Amino acid sequence: MSWNPFKKKVKSEIAKNSDNFDIVPLKPMNYSAMVILAWAKAIDGDLTLQDWLRDNGYKELYIAIFAIHLKDNARDWLIENGYAHLMAMIHAAESNDNAANWLLFHKFETLYHIARAIDYHDESWVWLRTYSTEDLFILAQSIKKVKDEIEDNHNDPHWIHRDF
Repeated sequence: MSWNPFKKKVKSEIAKNSDNFDIVPLKPMNYSAMVILAWAKAIDGDLTLQDWLRDNGYKELYIAIFAIHLKDNARDWLIENGYAHLMAMIHAAESNDNAANWLLFHKFETLYHIARAIDYHDESWVWLRTYSTEDLFILAQSIKKVKDEIEDNHNDPHWIHRDF
């Protein structure tokens, strides 16, 4: 049995007044702890698990890895293919307050707290530890590690354009 931390009780659509996204029906995100942990390891750079995600019906998670690494075509794919909520989490993790507010408005509380934890909000780490599962906590840590490396690389003049 898999727990769905991302699922809303009512089918969602992106709000008309959103600054970031057009109206697109959102696809469900229902993953087992094993898949979440595989995604976390794939984000950490495990190429075998990246391929496994791609080849076993988790294309959105595979593509999200590239979106996390700032690849515009991956970011566009997520939005165009019904995973704008996943892209909003990535944007919110990059200090985009509009994306964070969009997540809250649409009741994606877990994605909101994952993003805020990645973006240095300690209260979201506490929320994740209290209300979430260990696999989601590990996922947030993996994304944060990558985002921190990207930020460090952007601040290093010797590492220009070598994020991924």
